[in-house]
Amino acid sequence: MAVLLTGAAGFIGFHVASALLARGEEVVGIDDLNPYYDVKLKEARLQQLMQKKGFAFHKIDIADKPAMEAFAGTLQGVDRIVHLAAQAGVRYSLENPQAYVDTNVSGHLHMLELARHLSGLRHFVYASSSSVYGGNTKLPFSIADPVETPMSLYAATKRADELISYTYSHLYRVPATGLRFFTVYGPWGRPDMSAYLFTKAISEGTPIRVFNRGDMRRDFTYIDDIVSGVLATLDRPPASGEGEAPHRVYNLGNHKSEPLMRFIGLIETALGKKAEMDLQPMQPGDVPETYADISESIRDLDFHPRTTIDEGIPRFVDWFREYHAR
Repeated sequence: MAVLLTGAAGFIGFHVASALLARGEEVVGIDDLNPYYDVKLKEARLQQLMQKKGFAFHKIDIADKPAMEAFAGTLQGVDRIVHLAAQAGVRYSLENPQAYVDTNVSGHLHMLELARHLSGLRHFVYASSSSVYGGNTKLPFSIADPVETPMSLYAATKRADELISYTYSHLYRVPATGLRFFTVYGPWGRPDMSAYLFTKAISEGTPIRVFNRGDMRRDFTYIDDIVSGVLATLDRPPASGEGEAPHRVYNLGNHKSEPLMRFIGLIETALGKKAEMDLQPMQPGDVPETYADISESIRDLDFHPRTTIDEGIPRFVDWFREYHAR
């Protein structure tokens, strides 16, 4: 049997696909290769996957309903879904809100429709985000906390995905689990994320924009730990109790909120070069701190993040140098 993986050419999708293939799974990957960031990076990830046994790729936009309906008819042998495709980026959602509704809401709905008609589906795992915690001030963020105050449209679409998924689990008994990722970084990361932006700017001797004048903290989570959590989740579908929807939500974070300035300092050390900082006010849609309570993930998924930023940042910088030296 095979796993259908959306967002296969994306940062997290690439690493999840690699891990699934490494353990002998068949993976059917889809991605629309949209130009939100450099498509060459997506193609380079995809080229790595195409060289591995058991991987098949289809270029499809999950927001394209007719294309998705036609594709659904080709999925014999797929019994699990990892749905990671999304329009990412908090700040870009201020510029192009329609892209977020199209991909993150309509596209998510199309995936759930595919899932509910898929014979023998064992589990539908999908990406949510720590951004759903929005304006919450209680730390660490717990899955028991209210999530009704999104600070960006991106966050609102991810919360909508959770609610729609719960409804499908309730109505159609689709076994589904949402994963709230906390600031993922690592090799093959996205160019719009802080680790990449800072490393590139410092390398080139250009100023880095530091929001809230550096007074920010993030629960930075290394990609290998996220992948371990995704696979552990996939292997543990929720039970369907009497009257209870087979739907769960978990936090996947490092359970350690780090100062942004320390994160930048580690990049400086790895590069052997000081940053020139352009201190900016807080950006609309942003939050000053994230911090994951992972107690349920430890209990139910045996999730134990092991990579500190002291280890992860040098690994990322090494990859960055190697990739750009090609």
